[in-house]
Amino acid sequence: MTLRDWTPYSWKSKPIKQWVDYPDQEAFESAVSAVSHLPPLVTSGEVERLRTELAGAEDGHYFVLQGGDCSETFDACSPNTITSKLKILLLMSYILIYGSHKRVIRIGRIAGQYAKPRSQATETRNGITLPSYRGPLINRPEFTPEARTPDPENLRKGYGHAAITLNFIRSLISGGLADMHHPEYWELGFVNLTERSREYRKIFQSIDSSIHFMEVIAGKMDQLAETTFYCSHEGLHLPYEITQTRQVPRRKHWYDLTTHFPWIGDRTRQIDGAHVEFFRGVANPIGMKVGPTMQPEELLDLTKVLNPRNEKGRLCLIHRFGANNVASKLPPLVEIIQREKRNVLWVCDPMHGNTQTTTCGLKTRSFDDILSELLQSFSILDRAGTHLGGIHFELTGENVTECIGGARGLTADDLYRDYQTDVDPRLNYEQSMEMALLIAERQASKRR
Repeated sequence: MTLRDWTPYSWKSKPIKQWVDYPDQEAFESAVSAVSHLPPLVTSGEVERLRTELAGAEDGHYFVLQGGDCSETFDACSPNTITSKLKILLLMSYILIYGSHKRVIRIGRIAGQYAKPRSQATETRNGITLPSYRGPLINRPEFTPEARTPDPENLRKGYGHAAITLNFIRSLISGGLADMHHPEYWELGFVNLTERSREYRKIFQSIDSSIHFMEVIAGKMDQLAETTFYCSHEGLHLPYEITQTRQVPRRKHWYDLTTHFPWIGDRTRQIDGAHVEFFRGVANPIGMKVGPTMQPEELLDLTKVLNPRNEKGRLCLIHRFGANNVASKLPPLVEIIQREKRNVLWVCDPMHGNTQTTTCGLKTRSFDDILSELLQSFSILDRAGTHLGGIHFELTGENVTECIGGARGLTADDLYRDYQTDVDPRLNYEQSMEMALLIAERQASKRR
């Protein structure tokens, strides 16, 4: 299998999972055509820069922080929501830089995370069966026939909201939101609730002292206010992905310019399927979710299809097993990748394998389980002679109550206080910051 037999439409000859049937095909084709004629959301130059940095992460020079909503909503395309999401990722990245002494690649699950895979195509309530909610790119969450019918107009809305979000993010960063000169502005009230409060405050003081020391030596460093931020989403809805897939002047490859970093989900990674076929042909760095059903030989075969030239910076394996399964599921996969000398970047998604449902039917995740899977992953990869190159969180910059545990000790009873997600639960601001601090402690102790 070579790229000579690939086109942006060759996936249409393959079996496809998570397909969406639009009742109005004429309106669907019109929407796809309209978005195809709009400017790209990201540039090939940005994509190539990310690919170079991810290659550096494989060599141990960078660390990846990827995070954001399980599924974005169009309503969340607001200044406060976007700012808080960007802020938490920036603050977490500074803490991780402190702990690892590595530059951090910041990737948001943002500006396109509008489609979600579902285990069941339909949902039944009170004897009524309707299509499942698939994210705002496809339909709406209200349980009515009108809301759950796939609407092709949402493709236009998805592009528009992604463009607005990216424009605002770029404006925030160029306007100084990433400025590290004022760590005292960070909201740290939760620190007083933890047993490690003294250690945490030492980290913040150390970051502040380091900034002042550099400025005493070199003068005011304006580059401290500068940063690079990338966007990502699951490349689930292929008709949307192809609207922005194109060749650009002076580059010979095809790029999916809906995002910098698309990933293939655990439900759509079939080696003979449409999603693998599509993403094997684009030049973006790509991720692939790796769940408990993945077998070692299957993983090896997928890496050869998705990264046939075995290039660094091309393929991230985002593993998601759960705290109780990672010790048995991850090592065989790492062993075969190491033995066959395949170039990949290992990234841990400790969220999806640790989802649980309360007795009242709310989905949640335990802070302790999330941390456990992360720490186990660090150790497993270290013992195998490689390293964990990044982390992938579902999080928000607001203090919702969707995951239990953390410094504030949230319980199942607290979930009702501010449970906002329509799909999967997210770490809130305090839990995200505490998680970054714990990871930084682990990284710093390893360097000692």
